[in-house]
Amino acid sequence: QVQLVESGGGFVQPGGSLRLSCTISARTVAPRMMAWFRQAPGKEREFVACIRRDRATTYADSVKGRFTISRDNAWNTVFLQMDTLRPEDTAVYYCAADSGSSIWSARYTVSTYSNWGQGTQVSVSS
Repeated sequence: QVQLVESGGGFVQPGGSLRLSCTISARTVAPRMMAWFRQAPGKEREFVACIRRDRATTYADSVKGRFTISRDNAWNTVFLQMDTLRPEDTAVYYCAADSGSSIWSARYTVSTYSNWGQGTQVSVSS
């Protein structure tokens, strides 16, 4: 299992930027992939971006060209750089990690990830 802690959320105007961090605070297995999901009030949890241990990445169409997911060299922290933010990006953002055995094709699916952080709020408004 993996314990995750998110940080970096906040309030920003449209067009602004935020950088989220997800740090592994405890680990008993090595994740193969880590991802960011988001959930707005009254909506289902939505895939945002995923990064594999070898730095392969995937993005939701809604954030392509605006968000960048990355990792540190030790695979202890994953980042989400969010640029050109829009009001529709407002949500609680959750970091997730698999338990090392997931297939890449399943990276978009909530059920793929057995480890979740507590979430960090991102609010985009003028």
